[in-house]
Amino acid sequence: MRFTAILFFTLLAISNINCTAQSALTKQHAFNKRGIITGADQTEKYLPYLNGKRIGLVANQSSLIGKKNSVDSLLSLGVKIIKVFGPEHGFRGNASNGAVVGDEKDAKTGIPIISLYGKNQKPTAEQLADIDLMIFDIQDVGCRFYTNINTLEHVMQACAENNKELLILDRPNPNGYLLDGPVMTDDKFKSGIGIHHTPMAHGMTIGEFAQYLNGEGYLKQQCKITIIKIANYNHNMPYVLPIHPSPNLNTQQAVMLFPSLCMFEGTAINEGRGTYMPFTVLGAPALRGKYSFSYKPLSIPGMSETPNHKDSVCYGLDLRNYDVNNLRKSRQINLAWVIELYHAYPDKAHFFAEERASTGVSPFDLRIGTDQLRKQIIAGVPETEIRKSWEPGLQKFKAIRAKYLLYPD
Repeated sequence: MRFTAILFFTLLAISNINCTAQSALTKQHAFNKRGIITGADQTEKYLPYLNGKRIGLVANQSSLIGKKNSVDSLLSLGVKIIKVFGPEHGFRGNASNGAVVGDEKDAKTGIPIISLYGKNQKPTAEQLADIDLMIFDIQDVGCRFYTNINTLEHVMQACAENNKELLILDRPNPNGYLLDGPVMTDDKFKSGIGIHHTPMAHGMTIGEFAQYLNGEGYLKQQCKITIIKIANYNHNMPYVLPIHPSPNLNTQQAVMLFPSLCMFEGTAINEGRGTYMPFTVLGAPALRGKYSFSYKPLSIPGMSETPNHKDSVCYGLDLRNYDVNNLRKSRQINLAWVIELYHAYPDKAHFFAEERASTGVSPFDLRIGTDQLRKQIIAGVPETEIRKSWEPGLQKFKAIRAKYLLYPD
């Protein structure tokens, strides 16, 4: 009997240890399964702070809490949203690139929507007068020429001028691993598609970029910001966006190729606008006979009404199945494609778009942030030498960027 009792209690103890271990494993599995958690999804960290406040929300279709738009979610949680401010492409994300977006009322909620890509890019004092707290919740993709960071600066400036706090619900940068390209240093290359002295791909989240804007003197006076950080995140983590951040970044492949392919917008090459596969294909009619792959850009409302080479068959590169892990491994923008297509293009004098009379600057140079790359490609400078010329600027920027990081590289 004594032996049986000892055996029983021994087995019970082992069972309890196993249960405890299993419980720990279950909790660890649940944690791993949750993975990255956006700032917006951590409602417990900011909902109490919103209680009783009149809220202005900078948002678009990428602003999600769970699977619902953050406006709809916050309203259902009793948050008093007074106004919504929409960036390029509008609040619901259905306006074409560069299209002027007007003010309106949201058909679903009746809340006034103020466009920050129309008659004013910065909220006015009148628009902010009845707001106690502004929230910024927009998905970015980590490129100087993606205009959400311009909107961020304008909103921060308006908040600073009108003594309004800005709450930032941070989101992962799907290209957070990438810090590459020439640094824009000359203000003559500033435009609506680039106003910051960063590389083409800056490797920061919106929250980090906000700290950079405050710290590097982009604002006349500092903006009071509070950042709800992303949980379980570092810059090297792959992140698949749950929704398209804009009409022409309609696949994860396009999001990952965007830093490399957007530069083609300043050339004779169509980068897939006017198709349902934008930023995953490259081509032009003049490349017929040099490439077998072809497609025809068309006018697509809400995406690209007047794409380059509209209604003409384009020949070139199909990158829909390109392994984007190559970019992640190299941690570089792909320069080989623009060099290849320049040399393949029969009329090299017209490969790069002409300088605009109003600015005296080429659209290609505006995206790159300098005229040096265009001149290097024309002169036949090898890619390795081109990249070496970027290094002094990149190293200087890396040191600046390090001061504002919220997450490890």
